[in-house]
Amino acid sequence: MADPATARTLRGRARAGLRRLTRHPRAAALVDRLAPRSVRTRTTLAACAGVAVVLLCASAAVLLLLRVNLERTVGTAAREQAAAVSRLAADGHLTARLPTGPGTDFIQVTDATGAVVAASENLAGRAAIAPAAAAGHNSYNLHALGDEHHQRVITVTTDTPTGPVTVRVGASLRTADAAEDLTTAALAALSGVLLLTIGVLTWRATGRALRPVEAIRAEVAAIGDRDLDRRVPEPRSDDEIARLAHTMNAMLERLEAAGARQRRFIADASHELRSPLAVLRTQLEVARTHPDPAVREDLVAGALQDTERLQSLAADLLLLARLDATGHDLPDREVDLTGLVHTAVHAHGSRPHPVAVHTAPGLTVAGNALWLGRLLTNLLDNAQRHARDTVTVTLGRDGRTGEAVLDVTNDGPGIAPEDREKIFERFARLDDARSRDDGGTGLGLPIARDIATIHGGTLTVLDTPDGTTFRTRLPRAGSRPDEPPHP
Repeated sequence: MADPATARTLRGRARAGLRRLTRHPRAAALVDRLAPRSVRTRTTLAACAGVAVVLLCASAAVLLLLRVNLERTVGTAAREQAAAVSRLAADGHLTARLPTGPGTDFIQVTDATGAVVAASENLAGRAAIAPAAAAGHNSYNLHALGDEHHQRVITVTTDTPTGPVTVRVGASLRTADAAEDLTTAALAALSGVLLLTIGVLTWRATGRALRPVEAIRAEVAAIGDRDLDRRVPEPRSDDEIARLAHTMNAMLERLEAAGARQRRFIADASHELRSPLAVLRTQLEVARTHPDPAVREDLVAGALQDTERLQSLAADLLLLARLDATGHDLPDREVDLTGLVHTAVHAHGSRPHPVAVHTAPGLTVAGNALWLGRLLTNLLDNAQRHARDTVTVTLGRDGRTGEAVLDVTNDGPGIAPEDREKIFERFARLDDARSRDDGGTGLGLPIARDIATIHGGTLTVLDTPDGTTFRTRLPRAGSRPDEPPHP
């Protein structure tokens, strides 16, 4: 066995060498390349390392308990033999030749001068065992018997009629050493088999568990911007991987829907721009060649009207792009909604139908005053376009949730329930003629709903006794869109 101080020195030198090695750039790069990169390998190594540590600690505990138990058994036999010889010496019945008992190898009795008084047959005629070699109750190699093996020596001093004597009884630890060696070999073999089994099982189980992940990765890698209708395979198990696959498919569905909306928006925008551009070009070409000044003037007036329509459409498209880029970040400025309603109604005017206003005083919301004004203007434009006689604007507060409730009602024809969501789609028209002829672009209501959504509110359509009502609900000032309503 190595000396503990030497072992500590060797361990210290090994750690210092490892630190110097890892500080070297090439060595660090080599270590980095050799480090396992796959989850499967890292999981297998971690499982094997954990089991190895547990096995090492358990094996050390088993060997320690076995050694202590065997040495205690051997020491008990030697101690009983030493006590018996001590009693013989104290009674003055000590003989020159002493028989060894079961479990003991030798007996030697020396007097105060170190002379051998009595000994077992195998130590007859030999000099006294050196005190340094026999001191204490430790096990060590003893050469006195001509056979090098561990011994457990028990030393007892007793008084006799002729003076004090020292009794030394040695018990062989050969059986204990053999049992320890056999147990160590068995534990090493069993640990090796167990580690190999754990490694194989972990490798296979991890591979089986990660197989759906690899299938998901391969499918996602194969999906291009033209293949958003494809979906990743969903495992039948109800675990984290199945939930990951479900989440990925939900994300792909949202991407597909977003791509479809974008393509439809581009197609609709192109169609909306193409019609006034074609009319505008025709009017300008005719005006350029027509000889009658009065006709040219009418054509130029029509061209200006189409130019204004194009300008309005471009402004709406720009605002939609800004709203899409803003997302759902709620502006944090406080807006006097009551004053904003009166200002917007006054600026809009009462043509072609009068507007009745009913507002509660002092209603404030958190938001962007310019966008909220645009929301109200779009709702007023829509109401004026479809009203028969009157338009009514009502502003109040919901007593249960504290939300501001803005109703814009027109007494025109109602909207069928199946069409109440369609009217908020971009460029959607229930009656193409009634929107195109009066200057509508099909973007007013989508813009209004986007503005309400960004402010944490909602915009819905209701049937009321007075006609059709567009109801906007906005959270009170100081609340956030993700907060639930407060009673």
